[in-house]
Amino acid sequence: MTDVLLVAGARPNFMKIKPVLDALERRGVDTLLVHTGQHYDERMSDVFFDELAIRKPDRFLAVGSGTHAEQTAAVMTGIEAVIDETKPTFLVVPGDVNSTLAAAIVAAKAGCVVAHIEAGLRSRDWGMPEEVNRVVTDRVSDLLLAPSDDAVENLRAEGYREDQIHLVGNVMVDTLLANVARARQRTTLEDLALEPAGYGAVTLHRPANVDDPAVLAGLFDALAKVAERIPLVLPAHPRAAERMRAANRSDRIRIIEPLGYLDFLALQAHAALVLTDSGGIQEETTVLGIPCLTLRENTERPITITEGTNRLVGRDPDAIIAAADDALAGRFEKRRPALWDGQAGERIADVLTSTDPATFKRPTDI
Repeated sequence: MTDVLLVAGARPNFMKIKPVLDALERRGVDTLLVHTGQHYDERMSDVFFDELAIRKPDRFLAVGSGTHAEQTAAVMTGIEAVIDETKPTFLVVPGDVNSTLAAAIVAAKAGCVVAHIEAGLRSRDWGMPEEVNRVVTDRVSDLLLAPSDDAVENLRAEGYREDQIHLVGNVMVDTLLANVARARQRTTLEDLALEPAGYGAVTLHRPANVDDPAVLAGLFDALAKVAERIPLVLPAHPRAAERMRAANRSDRIRIIEPLGYLDFLALQAHAALVLTDSGGIQEETTVLGIPCLTLRENTERPITITEGTNRLVGRDPDAIIAAADDALAGRFEKRRPALWDGQAGERIADVLTSTDPATFKRPTDI
């Protein structure tokens, strides 16, 4: 019997699982690590295991790509077999990807105690598949491991019990703080012929931004205006690289291959500003003290605005350009939330090892 089964399937989740896995192993807890294969490209998966020294997964489900339904169903089928075989007491899932939702549903029906890392984050945008995943995963989870005070408030407003809610801090920050010195020592900027603070970094991957040609063209028009002030570097997500290259009309926007974790961390850490639609990068830039412009109409991480370096600028070119001007002029505050201190993994391990599983037993014969 396994004590804790941890499930990861996409790039950000590898970074979130690492601190928890390490903290549990230091306590002598029997753990099993499952990689669903939701991100299966070497540049989006294997490199993070290598660079972060995450141990080889005990199981690899190889679900690959597909529609949301196909991918979720494949993870559910694969994880069910693992749970039946190993009979874990706890199942831990991070984030808001399809692997998160699928594993949580199967584990809840199997009678496992389900713990959700990053519980309580809400964009309140039901057009985002991730929002559906977050809300449903929280609903079937027993332990809600919240990264920030606003997430705790969301969970309380939705009626969760106090004994379910635990404010633990941000696990991605644990990984960043453990690796940022290594990242700064790499030759990333030299390899890309960049100077510190002499460029902006860009990431785009959300379907709302990259799947509609008109929306993507408008964003690249705005980015081109920013690029007149400072050159931009955009590591392209594989699923959208071709569309972004077609939309790019500026020779000051460099679209490059995806970077590994350490190289991308170095790219962020030395940038003058970052423009993104990623939730995780909103957090990373806050910790690094780099101005972040979020190219979305909402964010599930409002703490990066109220206590960080993030501004929500949407897709309006004028707003993007004005915010970029502020960033380049130094009109951004550098702030970091209190519990983003590198100890979230330890706090999560404390919660798991101090929880009596009998508190959350469910009937399994429905």
